[in-house]
Amino acid sequence: MEEMVQNLVNSQKAYFYSGATRSVAFRKKQLKLLKEAVKKKEHEIMDALKKDLNKGEFEAYLTEVGFFYSELKDIEKNMDYWAAPQKQKSPLSHTGSTSYIYKDPYGVTLIISPWNYPFQLALTPLIGAIAAGNTAIIKPSEFTPNTSMVIRDLIASTFAEEYVAVVEGEADITKALLAQKVDYIFFTGSRETGKKVMEQAAKNLTPLTLELGGKSPAIVTEDADLKLAAKRIVWGKFMNAGQTCVAPDYVLVDESIRRKFLKLIIQFTKKFFGPEVRGKRSYPRIVSENHVDRLAALLDKNKISYGGGYDRDSRKVEPTIMMDVQMEDAVMQDEIFGPILPIMSYQYEHEILDIVRQRPNPLALYLFTENKDTEDMVLNNLSFGGGCVNDTIMHITTPYLPFGGVGESGHGAYHGKDSFDTFTHRKSILKQTTKFDLPVRYNPSQSTIKTLRKLWE
Repeated sequence: MEEMVQNLVNSQKAYFYSGATRSVAFRKKQLKLLKEAVKKKEHEIMDALKKDLNKGEFEAYLTEVGFFYSELKDIEKNMDYWAAPQKQKSPLSHTGSTSYIYKDPYGVTLIISPWNYPFQLALTPLIGAIAAGNTAIIKPSEFTPNTSMVIRDLIASTFAEEYVAVVEGEADITKALLAQKVDYIFFTGSRETGKKVMEQAAKNLTPLTLELGGKSPAIVTEDADLKLAAKRIVWGKFMNAGQTCVAPDYVLVDESIRRKFLKLIIQFTKKFFGPEVRGKRSYPRIVSENHVDRLAALLDKNKISYGGGYDRDSRKVEPTIMMDVQMEDAVMQDEIFGPILPIMSYQYEHEILDIVRQRPNPLALYLFTENKDTEDMVLNNLSFGGGCVNDTIMHITTPYLPFGGVGESGHGAYHGKDSFDTFTHRKSILKQTTKFDLPVRYNPSQSTIKTLRKLWE
């Protein structure tokens, strides 16, 4: 196994060093081939997502395939400009020179993707890697085997292995890949696994992006549009059965409106994800029986206001609302990653900062308010990856905003231009004239110091 992985990395390095991936025309051609391959296998992708996670056609297109197309379209449109050397200013002290930033691909990239959005989170980073001129090795999640198999077949039928390859397997394969001296690592997954990835990367000083998670709060203030807040929180939370890294993990609501808000949250949960709705359309499954057990252990029957049902054999957990939750409760200790929504309340606005700061920096934060001062207080005083005011999730669906965490929720960002930049080294180049040679640097005198002071101070 280790020899196989090493041979693959060596073959990709040799292909990268051949210069084949560097021209923008080549990169564009590969992205076109990738899009055509996805179009051709779209039905198989949808079918695999249905088998692995019970995703319906609409949700699978919205959050997986359509997302991929959107990212690809933006990068194809702009990559000529992004890839071109960028001329910079040169200071007066460098008279005669010109300065540039060259956009250099890293080389062999390793993309390790998770199971919750198994197609999108494997292929979307690949777009950035290809656009930037790299080769790529994709390690899909073993917990979604059908989607992993489709990705493997799609890539194998489209690209040579020395350019883009898929390596399937469990943790031992990931460990073997991380032991190789690749040129860039892009990891999406849990915080604990992310620490191990970073530890391995440090051994070779390999640059990396970590897309992790955290307990992302949804804050609802007294002046918020409660109906719209409840509607958008329910949609963002229970999509993909809550198995979304940027899903609202818990709600922090003003005490004066908690009962009214609870009523609306239950109303929209029934409307969008109630038993009758779930009977008519596909509602995603929990990825494994162990995760069902983990979620069941978070339930406190004394605090459940809606839902609470689960079935281990079918890997189904009912959308669940828990009210009057406290920070010490089990459901508030770690990221939930499932369809359980705890609701806490606060009395004074300054408590919002204190409560959110009790947990590591979240990947996302959602604030529902009509008050600009409250908006400024939260956005300027809390550290989090990104988020929305008066919405959930939508900030990650635009190619014009970087998506990534901060602190324990991640390192680095991507989407749109940031995907291209993530897989690109910005190489600084100064081109000096040979027509003349300024004598200042060769003359360590008081007059030289005087001249430099005039220039620099």
